[in-house]
Amino acid sequence: MSAPVRLLVTAGSARRGSYNAALARVAATLARSEGAEVTELDLRALALPVYDGDVEAAGMPAGALELRRLFASHDAFVVAAPEYNAFVTPLLVNALDWASRPAADGALPSGLAAMNGKVAGMLSASPGALGGMRSVLFLRSFLSTALGMLVVPETASVSQAHQAFDAAGALKDERTQQAVQRVVHSVLRTAGASRGAAA
Repeated sequence: MSAPVRLLVTAGSARRGSYNAALARVAATLARSEGAEVTELDLRALALPVYDGDVEAAGMPAGALELRRLFASHDAFVVAAPEYNAFVTPLLVNALDWASRPAADGALPSGLAAMNGKVAGMLSASPGALGGMRSVLFLRSFLSTALGMLVVPETASVSQAHQAFDAAGALKDERTQQAVQRVVHSVLRTAGASRGAAA
């Protein structure tokens, strides 16, 4: 029997009551129901400074090393990405910038090596009508082109997010739930196949 797919799930928002954090929790629950080994990551807890080469030269922040370790130790990545001004959030871009940096001591693979070829899936939620779809378009290019990740074609964007979740944090609409399920299933299936091909 093959080992479960190790999935890293996060949201690109630090706001209390974040709709994307709620969406990430839904994805994590669905992934566990499919047998995945899931790690839920709060990017704010990493306490990453804004990327600066001088800061890096003085020593990689502990949060950046932890993020690189997480990418290296997981098979796949699902992110719920808010949209700020029709773009990806600074929190998420900054975290990925830090994670992509080369390793100085060789104790961990370089950031790009830790992410290259890993499977990624994208979700988004927004109070607006587009559901954060524009951030997903930018993020797809960033993850695949800059970081070398294998981004599955399925996405799920939750519009009117302020009305989309019940008091327990579950999605109210069954079709939206199924869309998120398709993304999660595609990520896990692709990661499992990729891992088998590399064995």
